[in-house]
Amino acid sequence: MASHGIEIKDLYKIFGPRGEKYIEAVQNGMSKTELNEEHGHVLGLKDINISMPAGKIQVVMGLSGSGKSTLIRHINRLIDPTAGSVHYEGVDVCQMSKKDLQEFRRHKTAMVFQKFALLPHKTVVENTVYGLQIQGVDKGEAKKRALKWIDRVGLSGFEDHFPNQLSGGMQQRVGLARALTNDADILLMDEAFSALDPLIRTDMQSVLLDIQEELRKTIVFITHDLDEALRLGDRIAILRDGEVIQQGSGQEIVLNPADAYIADFIKEVNRGRVISVETIMNKTPIEGTVKIVLNASDMLETAAQAMAQGQETVANVCDDSQNLIGSINLKETINAMVTAAKH
Repeated sequence: MASHGIEIKDLYKIFGPRGEKYIEAVQNGMSKTELNEEHGHVLGLKDINISMPAGKIQVVMGLSGSGKSTLIRHINRLIDPTAGSVHYEGVDVCQMSKKDLQEFRRHKTAMVFQKFALLPHKTVVENTVYGLQIQGVDKGEAKKRALKWIDRVGLSGFEDHFPNQLSGGMQQRVGLARALTNDADILLMDEAFSALDPLIRTDMQSVLLDIQEELRKTIVFITHDLDEALRLGDRIAILRDGEVIQQGSGQEIVLNPADAYIADFIKEVNRGRVISVETIMNKTPIEGTVKIVLNASDMLETAAQAMAQGQETVANVCDDSQNLIGSINLKETINAMVTAAKH
């Protein structure tokens, strides 16, 4: 498990032959459009500051052209910044030597792409062990690890199939198995599920969450889909035109959108799936026998369903250590969901 998060500080990327020349102009308010029209340079990222927590899923989301894919490629330095830094384990990735960067990419990071990026002439198991072969891991050990993760992502029996014999969802499972086999601290996922049909996409999200519950990797997940961001993200950063417009937990963003742009983004969200029980609970547990006990981090929709199915109108609330810390009732829970939906 990763013990360090990723710290992105004062990061700028200006595409063009003299990007450094225009940093000050951008800092003084020159817009993306002005930079392009007046100087023929493209503003990719502007003053990005994000602390990505260790062992958690950091989602970076935004519309096409917002800079999210540019950002993720700075973490393993597939793109060099115009200014700023990316720190991991106390080291600035942007200042690493060629040798150190190679080691960092091989051993600390793994990437899962939207287009799967499988080698068509290699089987499932051959694709999965590829990263370990590059690392020089013993062939027997590499295959053992690969088979473990092939099974974990639900592909046992397909080890000797080629990519063109698999569905899109199955191919993406191979991509995920390959990344996990490398046992890297950091998993970079760039629109990893965007090419999949909705049902398969939801299934892959579930696979990722199950595996993350076990491994606690530091995952950076890029998406343009808010529902996906809210389901997966422990933290979410929303980009527009290369800038971070808002960052926080899903609940924080949904309850307190930073501006009209964010408010428009979240207006169709089912807030019952985002707002936690802790937000509305009474701070006093109910004494006596209460059949239903919910976790403070459970969502309102989950709480309402549990009480309705149990034919109960009240529930106690506990923390992660199973200590009772409060209570809720069905009427208040439903009212909170309705009020939130009109927010």
